Amino acid sequence: MTTGARNAAAHAGPATAAPPPLPQARGPLSTAVRTALLRPPPPAALPGAGDAEPFGEDLQLALYLAYELHYRGFAGVDEAWEWQPDLLRLRAALEDRFLGALREAVPGGADVAGELDALLAEPPDARGVGHHLKSRGTWGQLREYLAHRSLYQLKEADPQAWLIPRLTGQPKASLVAVEFDEFGAGHGDQTHARLFADAMAGAGLDPAYGRYLDPAPAETLATVNLMSLLGLHRSLRGAMAGHFATLEITSSPGARRLARALERLGAEPRCVRFFTEHIEADAVHEQLMRRDVIGGFLAQEPEQAPAVVFGVQATGYLDARWSDRLLGAWATGRPSLRLPLCDG
Repeated sequence: MTTGARNAAAHAGPATAAPPPLPQARGPLSTAVRTALLRPPPPAALPGAGDAEPFGEDLQLALYLAYELHYRGFAGVDEAWEWQPDLLRLRAALEDRFLGALREAVPGGADVAGELDALLAEPPDARGVGHHLKSRGTWGQLREYLAHRSLYQLKEADPQAWLIPRLTGQPKASLVAVEFDEFGAGHGDQTHARLFADAMAGAGLDPAYGRYLDPAPAETLATVNLMSLLGLHRSLRGAMAGHFATLEITSSPGARRLARALERLGAEPRCVRFFTEHIEADAVHEQLMRRDVIGGFLAQEPEQAPAVVFGVQATGYLDARWSDRLLGAWATGRPSLRLPLCDG
């Protein structure tokens, strides 16, 4: 591709640029937030978090709606909602329940090296979503996988960019190097989000940003909400560093499995390219994140070790819940999404 053609493609923008419509509510909390967002701020009233299930559909969607205002927002929603105090108070209450439940669910500790080593020591009998798709997954299941992952991959590395101003020196410089690759090394048509949109289109899915928010279950929303939660709070910077390191360390072998699954099923080359791009790139990112970002950060702030461990463990915990959702549904012949895929 010539430089002129590349620039034209980049400036044309992906098919994912427009803000998505508001999804349907899933309970009283998400109903209250959705109803408020349909009107100009301030709201007439917003509820408290109460005793809502921290990993449940209602709380996770309400939290997702509040966080999405910091990304692209929603069609027809006043942008003033992003920093509206009443909504922020409700979001803080939802975050407290979510974060509290995560802290109770993971063991904690301060052995950062041990946690990161464990990510690379995959047992021979490992059975995750990628393993299933590689060996025996169906085309329909692979398309469901892409729909689930689209909630993050169409804004890949945006939540982690909030970590940049929290760091200094070499950790900051190395994190920016990783983000530079995620954002296409200066080429808009090569951003990883754009490559994922191309993969979705090749699989007969709609690549519009937020298109599969309604079908996505709470387990999927929680994995994305964690990124936003950690990125938006400076006090959670250590956890965000641990989270991002987890993504990069586990990405390369996971991408290899997905690439083989797509090749086995005869997918278009543009479907496979997103994953082959991550095989090599994230193997390099793994070293940068572990040595320069995590290592340098802890050299500067050694007291952050427990926070880094929490970020690793919370990411793994939510990913395991998500994996159980998909594999449990597929084992009984059911779709893993809340709503059936009608595309393609």
